[in-house]
This record gives sequence, structure tokens and C-alpha cells, in this order.
Amino acid sequence: MNSIWLVPDGLEGERVDQAAARISGLSRSRISELLAAGGVLVNSEVVAKSHRVRAGDLLEVAVTTAPTVQVVPAEVAGIGIVYDDADIVVVDKPAGVAAHPSLGWDGPSVVEHLAAAGFRISTSGAAERQGIVQRLDVGTSGLMVVAKSESAYTVLKHAFRSREVSKTYHTLVQGHPDPLEGTIDAPIGRHPGADYKMAVIAGGRASITHYHLLEAFRSASLLEVHLETGRTHQIRVHMQAIKHPCVGDPTYGGDPVLAARLGLERQWLHAVQLSFVHPRSGELVSFDSPYPDDLAKALELVRH
Repeated sequence: MNSIWLVPDGLEGERVDQAAARISGLSRSRISELLAAGGVLVNSEVVAKSHRVRAGDLLEVAVTTAPTVQVVPAEVAGIGIVYDDADIVVVDKPAGVAAHPSLGWDGPSVVEHLAAAGFRISTSGAAERQGIVQRLDVGTSGLMVVAKSESAYTVLKHAFRSREVSKTYHTLVQGHPDPLEGTIDAPIGRHPGADYKMAVIAGGRASITHYHLLEAFRSASLLEVHLETGRTHQIRVHMQAIKHPCVGDPTYGGDPVLAARLGLERQWLHAVQLSFVHPRSGELVSFDSPYPDDLAKALELVRH
């Protein structure tokens, strides 16, 4: 019996043996055995282990049981409800919280908090991702919207895919970008040497980031960033690509000494504003989020 999954965006460009191991929970050696025996299919076709998967591919693995992700309702301190109606709930997510539970993550999540707090959300999507139409990195704080009604889920999913949602971030980066305002148009895919992170690579997914300077300091710059696309770790990868990594982000080139001096335990990156057409009323709605304490304190230290 084959277990079947859709390849998520985060595994775009990864070798099929690596992707299958991560999704199925089986060892890499076991996946290699299955590949050699024709027990791993991509879009119903037998592939070699060097085959690179794409987001949305249908991955079939010949296993008798598949690991499942459980949604365990649990309220999470620090999650703010910015807006709530019959169709959507807008959440202000703190750092250290995932958008939804997943294999390999045993920390808190927005989905589990909403379940514990009594919110009824859309049943569309995989069980552990119901209602989720966008995600923020665990280490990134700020605004995200969750669909409550089925119609809202459909409309918002389309809006995000069609780039009709305005997503504004502020980030503190090392040094001073040149030019001080610009666009980074560079494809992003799975890092060839480290499956836990992303990189600018040939053949990656199209990724476009716009930025402009808000404040310049002696050794850092505060930027406002607008995303056209929504790739995994996009801002962090693109900032590293132009040699101005996000402060506090050692995964993508951040200086750990500077982070320690500023008291940062995660990247200085916050989703400050989210604007979109309301899925029921058709009116443009916009929401804002202030900097959380750790980012505000770090910014004051840089200023002074």
C-alpha cells in the first residue's frame, strides 16, 4: 500500500530521497532501498534518487503506515488576536511559534492556539493546516491571517497565489545596502548542501523582494520590505544574497557577536502590516503590528 503526499513549498528543489525521508519519517537508507525497488513514485512515475521534486508534486511511498501530525489544542502566551469576524481571524504571532504543527516540530503553533481558544476555522487544507493561507517562519514575528469560513479560505488562497495581498515587513540588516532602495529578483530553492535552509540557486522558484531604507545607523540599516512572492525564508535569503544579512540570523550570515550585543536570540524581522480585500465584503482591510519588546530594545541599542 502506498502512502501519498503533496510535496510542500519548503521542499521545492530537494532530491526525492531527501524529500521522501523528511515527509515519510523513514530513514534515508530505507528510502534508497524503496527507490531501487521502484517503491517511490513522483506523479505516478518511478524516479531515480537524484530526481528533484517540485512543490505540488504527488509523492507516493510504499509504506504500510504513515506518520501523522496531531493538532493538540494548547493556548500560547503572547499570541494576539488583532481582528476576528465570521470569515477571518488576524493573528499577531510572536517569535518561537509555528503557523501550524508539522513533523519534527514539537513547539507551539497558531493552529493549536486557535483550537484551544475556541475558534472555529476552515476545514480546508490538511488536518494540521486547516485554515492556513499563509505562514511565517518560527523565528519571525508579526501578522498572519487564518480563514474561518470555507469561502474565505478559497478566496484568500487565490489572493495570495495571485500576489494580490500586500505584505510589509521591517528588518534590521547589517551594513548599508547599495542602492538604499531596490528590488532583488533571484530564484530560491533548497540549499544543495543543507536541507534545513534555502539559497539563491539556478532553477529555483522565481522570488522578488522590494526594499527601501527607513533608518541608517553606524553598522546597520532598518529596511521596509515588500514581497511579491512568498518563498520559504525569502527575506532572509535575499538579504544574505546582497551581503546584508538580517541582524540576529546566523543561519543566513548574521554576526552572532552583534546579535549577542543586542540581546537578540532570533532574526530581527517583523511582519508589520498586512492588507487584502476582505473575502466577503470586498473592502480593502489593513492591519498593523508594533515591534515586540526584543526587537524594539535591539533597535534602541543600535540607535544609541
